[in-house]
Amino acid sequence: MTVKYHGHSVLSFNSNDTDVIIDPFISGNELTDLTAADVKADYIILTHGHNDHVGDTIDIAKNNDATVIAPVELANYLDGQGLKTVGMNTGGEGEYEFGKVKFVHAFHTSSFTDEDGVAHYTGEPMGLILTINGKKVYVTGDTGLFGDMELISKTNGPIDVCFIPIGDHFTMGVDDAAYAVNKLIKPIIAVPVHYDTFPPIKQDPEDFKNKIDTACQILKPGQAVEFS
Repeated sequence: MTVKYHGHSVLSFNSNDTDVIIDPFISGNELTDLTAADVKADYIILTHGHNDHVGDTIDIAKNNDATVIAPVELANYLDGQGLKTVGMNTGGEGEYEFGKVKFVHAFHTSSFTDEDGVAHYTGEPMGLILTINGKKVYVTGDTGLFGDMELISKTNGPIDVCFIPIGDHFTMGVDDAAYAVNKLIKPIIAVPVHYDTFPPIKQDPEDFKNKIDTACQILKPGQAVEFS
């Protein structure tokens, strides 16, 4: 099984001949290897409403007739933009062609600012537990450190791969992310995300790698983490 990283927090995978992309912030993301018009997706999964995560969702969904899976208030907003959506909430799990998606807590904020500069309430931010071909992937989403990461991992794990932010300023930084990996989540593989995209979140991922006890894969845009 492979999950590709495309810069910032953009992830994609194919399972059961189904293409999935998560938080497709492509336009305006200088680190990504993708072009929004070329993305193929059957499903788009969103962790929260911030523009650097919703990104190109509307165009990608319309180009591909894709279904958007998102926190319910964000799903409702996107439904109003003419998209096919599935709204979910904290603790809820849904089964799809590619596997299962469960929304879990994240500690952050969430709103979407439209082209007119109007901010829309998009519900609570969330993390994801993905079950893909029997493997467990924890996408923490944008979040600070919180103790229930341990509970999430214990009740949904063991976690094969964890994608975790290290950028600081808007999310946890290197030290908090290392604590989360070492003491709370304890995944087999940890992958740092949400760093270097903007000046306030510049970080050295090698610093994170050197502080964790588990395997770490530092991915360049377009590279994939492999696990079996």
